[in-house]
Amino acid sequence: MSLPVALPAAGPSPSPTPSGSATPAVPTLQDAQESATNAATWVEQNWSTWLAIGLKVLLVLVIAVVLRNIVLRAITKLIDRMNRTSESAEGITLGGLLVNAERRRQRSQAIGSVLRSVASFLILGTAALMVLSSFQIDLAPLLASAGVAGVAIGFGARNLVTDFLSGVFMILEDQYGVGDSIDAGVASGEVVEVGLRVTKLRGDSGEIWYVRNGEIKRIGNLSQGWATAGVDVTVRPTEDLYRVRATLEEVAEKMAKEEPWNELLWGPIQILGLDSVLIDSMVVRLSAKTMPGKALTVERELRWRIKRAFDEADIRIVGGVPVALTEEEQPDPSAAVAAPSVFSNADSPQVAATAPIVPQRPAAPGK
Repeated sequence: MSLPVALPAAGPSPSPTPSGSATPAVPTLQDAQESATNAATWVEQNWSTWLAIGLKVLLVLVIAVVLRNIVLRAITKLIDRMNRTSESAEGITLGGLLVNAERRRQRSQAIGSVLRSVASFLILGTAALMVLSSFQIDLAPLLASAGVAGVAIGFGARNLVTDFLSGVFMILEDQYGVGDSIDAGVASGEVVEVGLRVTKLRGDSGEIWYVRNGEIKRIGNLSQGWATAGVDVTVRPTEDLYRVRATLEEVAEKMAKEEPWNELLWGPIQILGLDSVLIDSMVVRLSAKTMPGKALTVERELRWRIKRAFDEADIRIVGGVPVALTEEEQPDPSAAVAAPSVFSNADSPQVAATAPIVPQRPAAPGK
């Protein structure tokens, strides 16, 4: 074969191209048509599965929303019923003394808020897990991780959990509320704010105490029900008891008829009688049932009135600093002097008989 014939058979010689600059392949119409065909085939094969998953997710969400609304409405009706019960109790005498409608209303609102939050968390959380399960997501690792995290948080934040549970039970049992004067052991004062974790108290000097609910072991509520005002009057043992009682009864009757003490006193002032009798004094005790938190105010006013009434009736109140006695009450100085005794005379036979015997020394020999 000759050279001119061999060259055309070998084809054209390759032209030199710059290194590293390859021309990108442009997709043709045939490639686009093939991709669209594959996508349509995939959609046609899986549309029923996706439709079933979508309907299942939609059904779960609808049921969760409807169930949540039903539960929240039931909780709201329960709270309204509690409020109506507290309002009906206002007309009863005993209920008016022991039940504070506003306190119960606040407590019911707090309980309703907690119940709504718990119900929403449970229902929506369960719906979220069901939606993830619909997408064929394995929930076992997620639940295991959540369990381990819950245990770790439980050990690390056990004080927080204790405070929260104590706050919930405190609200459910209505142990105290805003405006009450309580003694919580670690602190005492007027309740300023009640929370699920911390209770805020204002002390007698104006300080603010933040007390964790889990640290409260016992609570003394000074504002629930009623309080008792007690006054002790100490007089001389020589006073006429009938005159003392008559004076005290007059003070008690007059105080119970005047404003605003007739509202603060929830019962008559009772003279209980002699609380103690000593050689230099005797104590008469008075007691009265008062509005919660007003016992100290009633005691101060009652002491003020008793002192003025006793001054007018010339009845002396004793106790504390010794009272100067009058001339009639001065004791006889000779009463403390003992009767003369024969032993006071140093030359008497009795004194000589009781004198120690002086030992006699033996005489020296030859004398």
